[in-house]
Amino acid sequence: MEQLVNITTRRPMRAVTLTDGAVAKVRELLVSEGDPALALRMAVRPGGCSGFSYEMFFDSDRSDADVVEEFEGVDVLVDRQSVDLLRGSTLDYQDGLMGAGFAINNPNVSRSCGCGNSFS
Repeated sequence: MEQLVNITTRRPMRAVTLTDGAVAKVRELLVSEGDPALALRMAVRPGGCSGFSYEMFFDSDRSDADVVEEFEGVDVLVDRQSVDLLRGSTLDYQDGLMGAGFAINNPNVSRSCGCGNSFS
């Protein structure tokens, strides 16, 4: 599994970051799945109304080319094709009166659609 390095500082750099709320919710969902081999996979695929769309799902298939980030026992897998489009992104989970759900804050987005699932 490869680790990303900031070319300026030569320090390890995360492909994505999870907030405490996201870590807690992902952990809760993983426990309910009952398979300790599962990890959260985050990916970007061509499609959607703005050019790319996000994918998130639980996956037990790991590749040596995957970037693996660990957050308090929760593994996040990002494939090599998605790393550049997700680098610097933060996954958050909010549970409030207006609804609950995951949101990705991606600094690489130049344009997004109204649904929030597609971007360019």
